[in-house]
Amino acid sequence: MAAGATRVFVSHLAGIAVFDPNGDQVGRVRDVVVMLRDQPAAGGERAARARPPRVLGLVVEVVSRRRVFLPMTRVTGVESGQVITTGVVNMRRFEQRPAETLVLGELLDRRVTLTETGEQVTVLDVGMQQLPARRDWQIDKVFVRRGKGGALRRRGETLTVEWTAVTGFALEEKEQGAATLLSTFEHMRPADIANTLHHLSAKRRTEVAGALEDDRLADVLEELPEDDQVELIGELPDGRAADVLEAMDPDDAADLLSALAEQEQERLLQLMRPQGADPVRRLLSYEEGTAGSIMTTEPIVLQPDDTVALALARVRNPDLSAPLAAQVFVCRPPDETPTGKYLGVVHFQRLLRDPPFTLVGSMVDTDLRPLPPETTLPSVSSYLATYNIVAAPVVDEGGHLLGAVTVDDVLDHLLPDDWREDAALEPQPPVRDRPEEVSPDDA
Repeated sequence: MAAGATRVFVSHLAGIAVFDPNGDQVGRVRDVVVMLRDQPAAGGERAARARPPRVLGLVVEVVSRRRVFLPMTRVTGVESGQVITTGVVNMRRFEQRPAETLVLGELLDRRVTLTETGEQVTVLDVGMQQLPARRDWQIDKVFVRRGKGGALRRRGETLTVEWTAVTGFALEEKEQGAATLLSTFEHMRPADIANTLHHLSAKRRTEVAGALEDDRLADVLEELPEDDQVELIGELPDGRAADVLEAMDPDDAADLLSALAEQEQERLLQLMRPQGADPVRRLLSYEEGTAGSIMTTEPIVLQPDDTVALALARVRNPDLSAPLAAQVFVCRPPDETPTGKYLGVVHFQRLLRDPPFTLVGSMVDTDLRPLPPETTLPSVSSYLATYNIVAAPVVDEGGHLLGAVTVDDVLDHLLPDDWREDAALEPQPPVRDRPEEVSPDDA
């Protein structure tokens, strides 16, 4: 927003940085908290008395991924793509109260009614304005699109109206869209989207998950707490649930399925294609808490007569996680797990030191002993720490490579079950800046 302006549309706030007066970044805006006031059920005399919602504050995600509440009274400026605060931020985790509404999470994509014509429109954005000579803000504008949406109706049919010119925000909507909210996710990492979904209502979470593409939803599911994973996969149509499970990393899909009843596990596995279901079945066959149960079945596997050039091309794959891209495993054919005889590992740094035409079979590290699939998690973590590596080969009794255990998977299983919900920062003693009650006469 330009300097000196008093209005900003909320979608422009999504993801922008929040700074203290010294220029240090506090976090990023993830939503705006408002309190709806006297929203009319229909036009008429009450509509004339309806007042715009008061903006209570911002939901800010700090570095530790904790979401905290920043009152608008602590905001000194919203300009040039950033929010400036007084420098005092209460680190208590944000918890939405029954009377509060999240603008991005709950108001966008709603179907509301123009009070003058009775026409239904879709909310694309809302504008908030700072009241003169005060730090208080209120929602005063609504940017809407006529019609039911769709690719052919997105241009030339939008308008901005006063808040009092529409009604229906306070009504429950059974099938609320998600296109506008998804646009705010475009440049967010899957872990950040997962954090956003976790803080939405169950209804809204299901709607947004249903609108995500399969690959994107798979990435997000891998970052969600187990309860949210189970809830969302249960809300998807059976065919789509199987497609999303196939798009997940096999070890993450196995973790999710292990939280379901055996009958439900088998039903979903039967719906998956064999090439997607078979690795997941293998992982589910290992005892929980062992290397076999948490390994990935898709490490980089090369044959001994492959070249360094090919190895580096495989390492460059942007879909690989950093731990998986840190080394390649050399095996006799076949080169898909379970492979032929495991020969050893070649670390990424070694690949950088040799000419591109060098055969990987000539540089194999055979000193790094592989792990059997029954190795316990404490032993796996000790192994990674002892050898200063981020991934370890898992090999069966016949010497076939089954997969690789990566450091991120070990951490996922060693940390408490609720680690995704608990940020690294402990909350400070609560200092309540949000009003317990707001008087109906409060402007």
